[in-house]
Amino acid sequence: MSYYFSKTLNVSFDEAVARVSDDLKKGGFGILTEIDVKETLKEKLNVDFRRYRILGACNPAFAYEALQTEDRIGLMLPCNVIVQETSEGRIEVAAVDPVASMSAVNNPKLQDVAEGVRAKLKGIIDSL
Repeated sequence: MSYYFSKTLNVSFDEAVARVSDDLKKGGFGILTEIDVKETLKEKLNVDFRRYRILGACNPAFAYEALQTEDRIGLMLPCNVIVQETSEGRIEVAAVDPVASMSAVNNPKLQDVAEGVRAKLKGIIDSL
């Protein structure tokens, strides 16, 4: 089982970030965190890195349901979505597969929540 799903886009990096952010919001996800990895690595380590952004996406209804099912599930929230410039200069968008990540939690009730989040996230990535 893969731990992510992805799609390559033929748009600029900034356009990809904007499209992903907008589509996540339309799909009921809020962006709780946004990490510019390139900028952070330059600032902290003075190294050059490709354009790479991590978006911490959360769907409040699914998060609430998951937290009611498993009180420590917050350790695995929010769902990360990345936008990165690949070595070929293309833009890849990838999202964590919640079913794969939640399989580490021994709680069968969480499976339904994870499948719901997966369907929403995969639909958003596929539609880009």
